[in-house]
Amino acid sequence: MKLSSREDVDAPIAQVFDALSDFDSFARLAMRRGSEVQRVDHMAQLGEGMQWDVRFNWRGRPRDVQLTLSGYEPPCTLLVSYGARSVEGAFHLELLALSRTRTRINVGFEVKPLNLSARLLVQSLRLAKSTLSKRFKLGFAEYAKTLETRLQQVVQSAPNALLRLDRRPKS
Repeated sequence: MKLSSREDVDAPIAQVFDALSDFDSFARLAMRRGSEVQRVDHMAQLGEGMQWDVRFNWRGRPRDVQLTLSGYEPPCTLLVSYGARSVEGAFHLELLALSRTRTRINVGFEVKPLNLSARLLVQSLRLAKSTLSKRFKLGFAEYAKTLETRLQQVVQSAPNALLRLDRRPKS
């Protein structure tokens, strides 16, 4: 099953990509929501091969998922693959510069069942696909709006920071 959405953000592509590839902030967000997140690779820089083990409760049972950054092409593409005991899939982000200050984010999410019980779950999700698709699009639109607001605040505060740096005592 696949879900997708797209949103336009009033920010340069490089800033949007940097914000979307801030994996530490996503880990903190997941932990605030009750998940356990542990990075398992030892890479010093961002790039393909980064991995996280995530544990969370869903439908009353603990779930373990391993996330892997399997595609990383700044400033255009992020691909995060995930695998669990009964499902696997990918989360794909593509960025397109519409202008110097506007970026389109295309997002896709895919779930593939690995056993019979997961097939039944995915089949029930397919029956509710229109509702899930609406919720996914609304949630992503809300995230994009929050991201845009955050990036605009950074841009607005940056000129003031530069002005403060130029105020050196004259000799």
